[in-house]
Amino acid sequence: MTPDSPKIPECSPPTAEHLRLAEDARRERNWKRWGPYLAERQWGTVREDYSPDGDSWNYFPFDHSRSRAYRWGEDGLLGICDRECRLCLAVALWNGRDPILKERLFGLTNPQGNHGEDVKECYYYLENLPTHAYMKALYKYPQAAFPYERLIDENARRGRGAPEFELADTGVFDGGRYFDVFAEYAKAGDQDILIRLTVINRGPDPADLHLLPMLWFRNTWTWGCRHEGCSRKPLLKALGADAVHAEHESLGLFRFEIEPAGGAAPPLLFTDNHTNTQRLFGAPNITPYVRDAFHDFVIGGRTDAVNPRRIGTRLTAHYVFRLGPGESRTVRLRLREAPPNGGDFSGEPFGGAFDQVFAQRVAETDEFYAAVTPPNLGDPERLLMRRAWAGLLWSRQFYHYIVEDWLDGDPAEPPPPASRREGRNHEWIHLYNRDVVAVPDKWEYPWYAAWDLAFEMVPFAVIDPHFAKGQLELFLREWYMHPNGQLPAYEFNLDDVNPPMHAWAAWRVYKITAPRGRRDVPFLERVFHKLLINFTWW
Repeated sequence: MTPDSPKIPECSPPTAEHLRLAEDARRERNWKRWGPYLAERQWGTVREDYSPDGDSWNYFPFDHSRSRAYRWGEDGLLGICDRECRLCLAVALWNGRDPILKERLFGLTNPQGNHGEDVKECYYYLENLPTHAYMKALYKYPQAAFPYERLIDENARRGRGAPEFELADTGVFDGGRYFDVFAEYAKAGDQDILIRLTVINRGPDPADLHLLPMLWFRNTWTWGCRHEGCSRKPLLKALGADAVHAEHESLGLFRFEIEPAGGAAPPLLFTDNHTNTQRLFGAPNITPYVRDAFHDFVIGGRTDAVNPRRIGTRLTAHYVFRLGPGESRTVRLRLREAPPNGGDFSGEPFGGAFDQVFAQRVAETDEFYAAVTPPNLGDPERLLMRRAWAGLLWSRQFYHYIVEDWLDGDPAEPPPPASRREGRNHEWIHLYNRDVVAVPDKWEYPWYAAWDLAFEMVPFAVIDPHFAKGQLELFLREWYMHPNGQLPAYEFNLDDVNPPMHAWAAWRVYKITAPRGRRDVPFLERVFHKLLINFTWW
């Protein structure tokens, strides 16, 4: 290894996760290709706003999110995607009472919340490894109808001096009448993701739950864009009753396998990731099979909403469970790269090795955090630190924003209003973001903020030194940093002035990631001149 090659962090002997990190950093394996990079809110963001007045909250509201294809990203519940957000996997739910499928987290927009934007859900990041070889999260889903309108109305009634009205305040969790929904991911290989979805009825009465694991391609084919990352229309198609073929020109070939429940395979429903223009704008749809087809099928009973040919760019397996008090069900799924030359997989997809991989990855997670957590801490403090790292790791997100294309609009779409040329971010025409970045929060702040990111890299340096250095370097590159030396602040106003934390973060990461005498001086050399330019801008 050369002096500036990625090192295995100080740990003797190195843990299995440290070895995976080193393999990924040296590009011997692609362990980080898949991760929790799926945003929790894409609607209401600046990237999706093509309004004349920059009112992103109202241009793309929550009500549109189930029916409208996003231009710059995707969102979902407890989900994952590849590092370029081409193929996404997430969970959808229905309790038989809600007016819509629960496909993403709900929250109040900045004008709606009495303290600004505010997510109104109960969800928890429980476990994560830096390579995402094991991940676990929890969502609490009420059995009563989700109180969307009450949350909006009550918070609108309250002033800034009053506390926020939260989901638990509505009483929907009273008596334990909710479902715990656990999503777990374990990697059997860098292109082989095992998925366990476990639902538990915490209430005192039997309750019905529709569980819909969804797989879909982000729409990169309808806009007429020509930059890197746009593609021909990909394909999902059924392979019998319990497997789906996924084909994408740059991602490659994958297979999604679905475990039967009670001996029978769940129905596979297919549609396309296209906007329902008829519902939103009163214009004819370009295809009868549109983005919100699963909502229409499950809740509206419209069997013609899904494609009978069982092909498309968006699919779900439709499980329906009747759960007694305290009863749980587990669904097992698998997403893995297809063998070359049309070959077939060996072994059963859900055989004994499936749960063995989970057991091994859970043990490796314990091993990794035992190695990186200070030994003088008590058990509660160690658990708190581990949960905090899980939160950081779950908050790595695919972020896509090309200002020039956003200002110009796409060839296949109506041109943006002329006011955009003098409005938000118009002086950042060089900015080309298409990366996995650490964000402050994947719902309230589903975009990077330069000084938040600088702080985040200090704890990241302990568990993933290569990522911490790479993020700091990324923001100094010419497709992020302004020619005048300013770092992009955040998408609501890239020009905003953030405190100058980048140099401090680079120095702290440099000192944390290796003991004295073996520190990464080439890293300092790579960032030093750009930091001088940034200092000159200040």
